[in-house]
Amino acid sequence: MNKSESKYYNTALLMNQALVELLNKKDYEFITVKEICERAGVNRSTFYLHYEAINDLLEETIDNIDKKFVTYFNENANVFFEKLKSASTENLLLITPEYLTPYLTYIKDNRIIHQVAVKHSRIMNSIEKFNSLNEKVFKPIFKGFNIDDKTEHYMISYYLNGITAIINEWIKSGCKDSIEYIEKIIITCVTPKSSDKI
Repeated sequence: MNKSESKYYNTALLMNQALVELLNKKDYEFITVKEICERAGVNRSTFYLHYEAINDLLEETIDNIDKKFVTYFNENANVFFEKLKSASTENLLLITPEYLTPYLTYIKDNRIIHQVAVKHSRIMNSIEKFNSLNEKVFKPIFKGFNIDDKTEHYMISYYLNGITAIINEWIKSGCKDSIEYIEKIIITCVTPKSSDKI
């Protein structure tokens, strides 16, 4: 990356961050280019060098969040998804430290992003991400346990809402409790027989 590309990239990151911070305070529809520029420390002409509209910035911000999230996982995601298809029932766990620890680490390091994703699930494509996660992770697991589609729908809702509630409480406390402690709580709630006492 040359100097001009680096400067362009850094400016874009400042605007990404500004948008996330604003989304944490107000609804997307009420955010203006002026506010983004003021928070990012750039002028309007710089904004329009990068984007035609705020929607373009939003798309870039979501893309960068997704890329950052993936960097927290050591194992290739596709390898993990393939393992699920042929795993025995005793290895079909919805929640394991293998991917829960990097997930919680990401959330702790990026609390505002998580809060924004929950608060603005529609514009942050949270539903699309959920559907992708459902197809790649949950469906193979429930299929392995011979759980029908109707029951699966309710069970997925239970797991995701419960885990989200635990994480939201953790964020409210400023993530003071250790990742290991929150991990044990989640695992205990999801698979009580397979975890130690907290």
